[in-house]
Amino acid sequence: MLSYQHLYHAGNLADVHKHALLAWTLAYLAAKDKPLTYLESHAGRGLYDLGAPEALKTGEAAQGIGRLERAFDPDHPYRRVLAAVRAENGPDAYPGSPMIAAQLLRSTDSVHLAERHPQEFAALSEAMMPYAVRVHAADGFTKVQELTPPTPRRGMLLIDPSFETAADYDGMARYIGLVARKWNVGIIALWYPILQDGRHKPMLSALVEAHQGALRHEVRFPPAREGHGMIGSGLFVINPPWGLSEEAARVAAVFGSVKK
Repeated sequence: MLSYQHLYHAGNLADVHKHALLAWTLAYLAAKDKPLTYLESHAGRGLYDLGAPEALKTGEAAQGIGRLERAFDPDHPYRRVLAAVRAENGPDAYPGSPMIAAQLLRSTDSVHLAERHPQEFAALSEAMMPYAVRVHAADGFTKVQELTPPTPRRGMLLIDPSFETAADYDGMARYIGLVARKWNVGIIALWYPILQDGRHKPMLSALVEAHQGALRHEVRFPPAREGHGMIGSGLFVINPPWGLSEEAARVAAVFGSVKK
């Protein structure tokens, strides 16, 4: 939906889960000399101000990165990106997934970011201006289909829609299947919310049945506020890189260490 703006939720517990594992994966891929491609279907604005009224209104960042950051090792790629982004943009800056990729990847890598929300696209274009990335004002699902299989073929796709419409759930397994067949060596990562009503379950069942070697990792947490339906965060990763399962367990331990 074009009404969704992630600034209200930036730095929340789901972001910490998703971004910590994304940063680890990209750092792992970039440790090898071979160039890679990074694609993102729903990029958002790339850089967020956690001191903005929208972020302060929900308080989700305080519950998320505000509580969990120091539980990560200072040398973790996620912590290193946080430090670099704050040094460049101020203490309230928070990197979205495009900025994490821009910080960790190299000039030899190919980065394509799709975002169709006009305001978010404008903010994304400005945030990404210093970096060698391609930003597309387009529907992410369509753009990823156009770009796959990419050159270089080695790389990763992050799918991170708002999940505000039933269509995001209903068509996801089919869409990922199409991309996976075209790009059979790519790491395909889907983030999804875990909601109290369980609406994600049919989608996950279809994905697990179709991609039995994939990694599914979830963390649970209390609702951000009364009436908030999200009680956890999940990642479904096709072709997970070596070591991601162990890293996911370490991230889960971070969440477990601050539950109370």
